[in-house]
Amino acid sequence: MQPLEGELTIRVTQNAGSTRYDKIVSMIEETEKLKSNVESKAEHLVDKLVPFTFLGTALVWLLTHNVTKALSVLMVDFSCALKLAMPVTVLSSIREANAYGITVKGGKFLEKTAAANTIVFDKTGTLTEANPTVHSIVSFCDKTPDELLRIAACLEEHFPHSIANAVVRAAKEKKLIHDEMHTKVEYVVAHGIKSTIDGAEVLIGSYHFIFEDMGSAVPLGTEKKLLAISSEFSRLYLSIDGWLAAVICIEDPLREEAPTVVRQLKELGFENIVMMTGDSKHTAKAIAERVCVDRFYAEVLPEEKARFVLNEKAKGNTVVMIGDGVNDSPALSSADVGIAISNGAPIAREIADITISENNLGSIVTLRKLSTAMMKRIGRNYRSILSVNGGLIALGVGGLAQPTTTAMLHNASTLGIGLLSTKKLI
Repeated sequence: MQPLEGELTIRVTQNAGSTRYDKIVSMIEETEKLKSNVESKAEHLVDKLVPFTFLGTALVWLLTHNVTKALSVLMVDFSCALKLAMPVTVLSSIREANAYGITVKGGKFLEKTAAANTIVFDKTGTLTEANPTVHSIVSFCDKTPDELLRIAACLEEHFPHSIANAVVRAAKEKKLIHDEMHTKVEYVVAHGIKSTIDGAEVLIGSYHFIFEDMGSAVPLGTEKKLLAISSEFSRLYLSIDGWLAAVICIEDPLREEAPTVVRQLKELGFENIVMMTGDSKHTAKAIAERVCVDRFYAEVLPEEKARFVLNEKAKGNTVVMIGDGVNDSPALSSADVGIAISNGAPIAREIADITISENNLGSIVTLRKLSTAMMKRIGRNYRSILSVNGGLIALGVGGLAQPTTTAMLHNASTLGIGLLSTKKLI
């Protein structure tokens, strides 16, 4: 038979693993991964206790030859209460968090939040307002501030970030038309944007990107002008053909509640509160002093944020990371608990373990209180279950109560502990 040549067209109607059965299996597997350690420990403890329950029953019968007393051990065990109370407590905590506008993807993240001793804040859009504005434009060339703003907006409209949005919004408010006048835009994550306009290379981004990576220079005689710009503003640097053309000063006011939240988090047990930002050291220092964080790092890249988180974890610290942008995503993913602000980048919300829907950092304080209260309730549940059921077994073995009575009291206590586990925590 002669081999044939030709074309074969295949139309895919469904991806592998997308059947309803596969989705159910995937959902169950994901739910198991998100269980808190206390839930898993309770389940393992119950499994280990079952043989001891049968062994205890046999020993009581061998020692007393009294079937009634032996049944007292069999009728009262710790399995029901342990398996019921812990998951109910965790689910109730997740539900209560949701009532405060906090979405938690799994019980283990509440447990980690309660145990955390290190918290890392991104600056822009997290400690500062998520709605920055352009304060002023300082020109370093023969173009007017409006012309420079138009060029900046033309480039920044391709990047969905709060500061980029501020530039585009400022251009719209001034009715500056910035039709596509550049070539292909090249975006370098956490650095800036590179393109070409009328044959001239145009760059916009951080100080590190403009001067250190791309080698742009400050026009002669304007050095003092650059140094005179107030450090209270975040800055975007615009370079044309290798020369600094403008500094766009962004007013990014501190969230009113930020200093109070940082103080409260210290009171709630966080030993190490860190701020990380891609902004300049001067700007970062000004914010850090106002917020009173323990440490701050400026001009950091996304991979450096993630590396810091991993290093802290390697030291034995439990780390919470809070951010809102694409640049924060690696660190959010690396942390024990990643918390995203709801109006941040979609990828940050997708990666984060917990999302805060309210535009207020006070929710983080609520989350810490809620998670700590959950762990305390779980501890109380353990003590209650062990003491009540242990006492009932002792009454049965001692002949002071019938198996039917101890069984009824056992079930009533299990139900009672379960109901108490659903009460509000804070």
